[in-house]
Amino acid sequence: MTAGSQRAALDAIHSARPIIARLSMARDSEDLAADLIEAWTATENGLRSLVGGSSLGGQALIRELRQRHFLSLDQANALAEFFAARERASRVDYTPTEGDVNASREAFVKLEAGLMGDAATAAAPTDPSAAPAAGAAAAAARSKAAAYTPDGPLDPSARERFEGTPTAVPPERARSSWVAPLIGLLVLLAVGGIAWYAIAGRHRGNSALASGVTAYREGRREAAAGDFMKAAKDDPNDPMPHVYLARMAREAGNINTANSEAVTAVRLGPTNGAALRELASVSFAQQNYDAARRFYIRAVQADSSDKLSQGFLGCSLIRLGRIDEGMRWINRAGPGAWSGCAPQPGAPAGAQPGMQAVPPSGALPPR
Repeated sequence: MTAGSQRAALDAIHSARPIIARLSMARDSEDLAADLIEAWTATENGLRSLVGGSSLGGQALIRELRQRHFLSLDQANALAEFFAARERASRVDYTPTEGDVNASREAFVKLEAGLMGDAATAAAPTDPSAAPAAGAAAAAARSKAAAYTPDGPLDPSARERFEGTPTAVPPERARSSWVAPLIGLLVLLAVGGIAWYAIAGRHRGNSALASGVTAYREGRREAAAGDFMKAAKDDPNDPMPHVYLARMAREAGNINTANSEAVTAVRLGPTNGAALRELASVSFAQQNYDAARRFYIRAVQADSSDKLSQGFLGCSLIRLGRIDEGMRWINRAGPGAWSGCAPQPGAPAGAQPGMQAVPPSGALPPR
């Protein structure tokens, strides 16, 4: 493990601190579930940084780091519990518990404490005569890090501990007149390069998404899946590739994958009508009609012209026994696949209405 990878891991871990700090059973269960997922994502990015980047995730990533002795057994077990809490939180029918919150906090504290202690040890002097003092400094760093609580402030000396105390420098020599303009030019070039890379990455993401949509509509599912995965990698903040991946998995009957992709899409686009509708449709396919009702309502709020969400909101309500309310939404949507949810004329009271088992896909724009 290099000092650079430790630094990158600590930066990523520290980004999860405010998310961990707001984990509380007093929060709405949906918000708490979203926070657990987001906190694990930031933590997982830190874990990947320890090996300079990796395509592994979850339990596989924890095992890899343990085999390389980058994690202690205690840290690995705590992180496994954190990941299990994150997996449970991704299910729309699951309500996070206090145990999930405690597991997340404990894993975060142990991981951060270990990284901060290791960084302090790496910054210690190499002179053998200074070894006792260096060991004492590392022990103090571990002790101070272990006392951290998610609600507490950032230790102001943490940065100094893993970067080392600045050494004295000689008085600044007069710079030549050309140095300042050169530095300014280099800064401008760097900023321009970063901006170009960001724009180019978004363009690549758009191109892959458009190609995937075309392949999906033409029935070339393998090509479409490859393009959507590439689009998700090129633009990690775009929910639409995950919407399509969820839809394809749902159509293939792979509900677990569909649920995971749909949850990711809603996390990235909490007001994106297509993402909300897809998560509602996955819940409907799982026969979790109350969750479907809630997400169809949010989809209609995001796009009041979405007939499919209106119609299957009516279907969800009918399945929940709220016949009159459901029929109002079905009538509002007009004729469509959802029409089969309505009770048949002349059917006896309490008869089960017929309906399509899974909502159809409906049209989706590329963006």
